[in-house]
Amino acid sequence: MHAEMNLNRQLGRHMSESTIKCIIFDCDGTLVDSERLCQEALVDVFARFGGQLSLQECMARFQGGKLADILAETRERCGIKVSIDVLEPLYREECRQRFESELQPIAGVAKLLAELQGRDIDICVASNGPVEKMAHTLGLTGLRHYFNECLFSAFEIQCWKPEPDLLHYAAMQMGYSVNECLFVDDTINGIQASINAEMKALYFRADPARPNIDHPLVTTIENMPAVLHHLNL
Repeated sequence: MHAEMNLNRQLGRHMSESTIKCIIFDCDGTLVDSERLCQEALVDVFARFGGQLSLQECMARFQGGKLADILAETRERCGIKVSIDVLEPLYREECRQRFESELQPIAGVAKLLAELQGRDIDICVASNGPVEKMAHTLGLTGLRHYFNECLFSAFEIQCWKPEPDLLHYAAMQMGYSVNECLFVDDTINGIQASINAEMKALYFRADPARPNIDHPLVTTIENMPAVLHHLNL
């Protein structure tokens, strides 16, 4: 444990000495507090077809990824044979309804984005979800104006995290090299994408029950304001 703590301190010092010009954020669970709502929607949709899932089980298993893959894995686990083409629109509609009534930004995110904007650090979003979903959830939580049109989706390039392509694409669209970017994500698959992209990352691990990630490119943070401690501003 002491060795891990020392490694994190060394990585934090290393990252604070580097010059980050662009921060790429994941959306769900990183900017907007959607994870519990999404897993509740998953439980409810599968219950319509006799699937028995608990919220705790879904939360524990969730690591991010392509929605179709998540639905397929859950379908297999439940032992039901409903088409993904049926499940996906039902799930997205259930999420939409929950978002409109309950969605909130992650604590501290609005202040962080305003601070970054004031210091001329470029920011964007790179998500496995569609652009319209990002625009909707960011709009509901009052964060949309920070990003303008800088929303990049795996659907645009047909390649999903943990593959590195989405992060390379986002960096290229923003006009920066991989070394000038920092990625922030709350999921295992998202952080694996940054490792695969050879991009420095902050792993937002608000829940201590989440698995830890030990890698030279990755530093763990427990709250979003901590992002500022890892920039040479």
